[in-house]
Amino acid sequence: MTSTHPAAAEAEFRPRPGRWIALAVLVLAVLLVAVDATVLGLATPFLSEDLKPSGTQLLWIGDIYSFVIAGLLVSMGSLGDRIGRKKLLLTGAVAFGGISVLNAYASTPEMMILARALLGVAGATLMPATLALIRNLFHDPRERSLAIGIWGAMASAGAAVGPVVGGFLLEHFWWGSVFLINLPVMAVLVLVGIRTLPESKDPAPGPWDLLSVALSLIGVVGVVYAIKEVAAHGAGWDVAVIAVAGVGALYWFVRRQLTLPAPLLDVRLFHHRGFSGAVLADLLTILGLSGLVFFLSQYLQLVQGRSPLEAGLAELPAAVGAVTTGLLAGRAARRFSVRAVVAGGLAAIGVPLAVMTGLSETTGYPLLGAVLLLVGAGAGFSFTVTADVILSSVPKEQAGSASAVSETAYELGAALGIALLGSVVTGVYRDFPTPLGVPAGPSAAAHQSLGGAVEAAAGLPGRGGADLLAAAQSAFVDGLRLASGLGTAVLLATAVAAWFLLKGQRLEEGSIPPA
Repeated sequence: MTSTHPAAAEAEFRPRPGRWIALAVLVLAVLLVAVDATVLGLATPFLSEDLKPSGTQLLWIGDIYSFVIAGLLVSMGSLGDRIGRKKLLLTGAVAFGGISVLNAYASTPEMMILARALLGVAGATLMPATLALIRNLFHDPRERSLAIGIWGAMASAGAAVGPVVGGFLLEHFWWGSVFLINLPVMAVLVLVGIRTLPESKDPAPGPWDLLSVALSLIGVVGVVYAIKEVAAHGAGWDVAVIAVAGVGALYWFVRRQLTLPAPLLDVRLFHHRGFSGAVLADLLTILGLSGLVFFLSQYLQLVQGRSPLEAGLAELPAAVGAVTTGLLAGRAARRFSVRAVVAGGLAAIGVPLAVMTGLSETTGYPLLGAVLLLVGAGAGFSFTVTADVILSSVPKEQAGSASAVSETAYELGAALGIALLGSVVTGVYRDFPTPLGVPAGPSAAAHQSLGGAVEAAAGLPGRGGADLLAAAQSAFVDGLRLASGLGTAVLLATAVAAWFLLKGQRLEEGSIPPA
């Protein structure tokens, strides 16, 4: 709906003072959430030595954060639309900082699991609110595209910087330090955000339907948990029951949204071909990439023998590529087309991923660095433009819900990718033949994981340990090659699908009236 009064239209599109400072505050939150999602993997061996969790407890420590975030994103995005995105963001930031202290000083496995779950609740408030606030801060579409590019670039940078920061801290301090770095960043975010961020919300939101919140949480967590369990331990009756319950809850959730006068999520948004195409592209891209993302750090450390800090630094080219193309993506989509940039970006991920099918234990870093640079560049183009399409496809009052859908697609894509491609790597790895002379105990430990093989090999005398480790590393690389090939097929198929689904989709042009 457009205003018939020129003064009202000018007020609607006039640039907001301080919007770039406000953006800097928002990307702080994104950077921190992205860093926090990656540092735990490095800290896990140190945490395990201190807290001594069981195998099941260790899995929950690793997974509960992403489970809770995935399950609450839609609900929190909708809550921000109702109570105000600034209010939700700042409240979540304070909670994130406080709960980080609880994570850092957890003294038992049970306390750590609870702390990670609470951190997931706080994290779920941050990501949808940041993207929704960008939608309301930047009225001019060209400026908004650049702002989304910066937002996406910082998310990519955070994911890459996390291992570097974590590696540095773990080499100099105790494992809790990787959580305490959240405190100064969140303090700056809150103090500056109070003054610079505008409040925005849906002027007529309706009530926050608690049954829909519960159904969304049960549905997403149930599906994600079942996928990860199948990947880790195979199918079973208990997992099947949880999967059916999750799918049933999601079905009930969708049916309920169609009948509510003020739904938690307007599922009719998916009737918009551009919105649906962008969400699907995000989900499948993360699915195809997850094999590389999830296992590359293990390859660099456990196969090529790099330290955590060296492995983190080795992965930086991906962030450089993503940051560079993310800032250029909006301009490229307007000059060429949305579908050309998204499909081209996806192909730019798929082609270098195909190079990984020739990976070996001794592959040189120049080739790995080039692959990571191109993968990051393609991701920067694709994710930035799809985020812009998703936000531009909905009224600004629903920006929180729309951005939450985008983030949920990311989480589901990661869960599916780790389940499908992870099971490929694990299946190939566990079938490697045990070298002659290796006792049954070390052999069993080595077949559980590559980390287990490294430990088992270290305890064997003579050639036995070296032969066991070489066999395990070779099997792991074989699995990674196969997963890279399957990821390539997914990425290239998604590029073709995006070309058709995003046909005719355009980013809005600049609309700021002349001064």
